[in-house]
Amino acid sequence: MNENLFASFITPMILGLPLVTLIVLFPSLLFPTSSRLVSNRLISLQRWMLQLVSKQMMGIHNTKGQTWTLMLMSLILFIGTTNLLGLLPHSFTPTTQLSMNLGMAIPLWAGAVVTGFRNKTKASLAHFLPQGTPTPLIPMLVIIETISLFIQPVALAVRLTANITAGHLLIHLIGGATLALMSISTTTALITFMILILLTILEFAVAMIQAYVFTLLVSLYLHDNT
Repeated sequence: MNENLFASFITPMILGLPLVTLIVLFPSLLFPTSSRLVSNRLISLQRWMLQLVSKQMMGIHNTKGQTWTLMLMSLILFIGTTNLLGLLPHSFTPTTQLSMNLGMAIPLWAGAVVTGFRNKTKASLAHFLPQGTPTPLIPMLVIIETISLFIQPVALAVRLTANITAGHLLIHLIGGATLALMSISTTTALITFMILILLTILEFAVAMIQAYVFTLLVSLYLHDNT
């Protein structure tokens, strides 16, 4: 119980060198590839899930938007596996770092916006001023729409960071309470342990849902600009 509550969010270091790069690259090793004509069950399941998600997410896009399919599928796999690996004991979750999430959100958002201004300049500019706006409200609405546009990547990053961080903190707190209650009341400790198990199952779902939501919102931003 004396451990710092936020110790698990500190970037791990070895000999003064951060291990974030190795941690970020590690999930890519978990997805096997096969050059055989007939794939095994694991690879078949992996391909089926990717096809299911890509059809659901990219079905609304035109030809230009569908060129982002590989990038968005790689994004959802990376965020999902990183979140799930972060639930392992004594592990580090890169998606709890706001700087990393901003590093993913800002380039993707900027790419979608730049694509919109290149391909649909008039339609992109029309978003800043809805049709039929009274003349006195035009400056205020332009400012509001501009702020709402630039706040999109921040909302993406903050949403992912807050959800993953909150889940880890709850698991840490309830786990510590369970250990403390074992010497006081076995019954209460057992109840707390059951809550911890249910919360862990919930966090597995949250880890996958947040990966899907992050990628889906990027896909919707792209759809608005293609």
